[in-house]
Amino acid sequence: MSDKGSNTLPGVTVDDALMTRESWRIFQIMAEFVEGFERLSAVRPSVTVFGSSRASPTNPWYPMAEQTARLLSDAGFSVISGGGPGVMEAANKGAMAGASTSVGLNIQLPHEQTPNEYQDIALHFQHFFARKVMFVKYASAYVVFPGGFGTLDELAEILTLVQTRKSPRIPVILMDSNYWQGLIDWLSNSMVAAGNANASDLELFQVLDHPQEALDAIFAHYPDQDFEPSAEERERLLDL
Repeated sequence: MSDKGSNTLPGVTVDDALMTRESWRIFQIMAEFVEGFERLSAVRPSVTVFGSSRASPTNPWYPMAEQTARLLSDAGFSVISGGGPGVMEAANKGAMAGASTSVGLNIQLPHEQTPNEYQDIALHFQHFFARKVMFVKYASAYVVFPGGFGTLDELAEILTLVQTRKSPRIPVILMDSNYWQGLIDWLSNSMVAAGNANASDLELFQVLDHPQEALDAIFAHYPDQDFEPSAEERERLLDL
């Protein structure tokens, strides 16, 4: 008979050294949050840009991301990216060439993610979840270029937070309608049709094709150019 007072399965022993190491890891996690909060609170307003790390400078998404970030930067938005190559590099490069701050939230990965050289502020994370909070917490908008699983993960994250009102309603812009159309069709024809989302949830994002359209859409969302969250929204952001 198992001991109901034990937290381990019968025959399973706990490595005390491993348990101690995991317990102390909380301080590393805290440090990542503290540094992120302290350094990013000063870069408002900001726009977070996502997209494929595999897009080379000859890929059409690269100059599109660079131009979009340059427009955002010159309009007064700091630009936050994942700090790596591809679309992330293009976003940081465009932002650095503009008037505002270029921010990279770098992640340490076993096989990829080399920081790009276009970062005025470069933060380094070991934990995806801490990094994801930083992408969301100070963003006035999301601009999402074509990408892979990581891009989809971040897109789903912000849509979930906005849908559940854990985050304020901010513009979520998908760039390149040809790339995203298959996903949008699936969301409508499968997810919404099955009752797993509301048709109105598809209004949480918009699909655009040109850099200037992205900038115009963001300013249309903030007609009075007040990008600061309200007191109520700030409270919600504390619970991310």
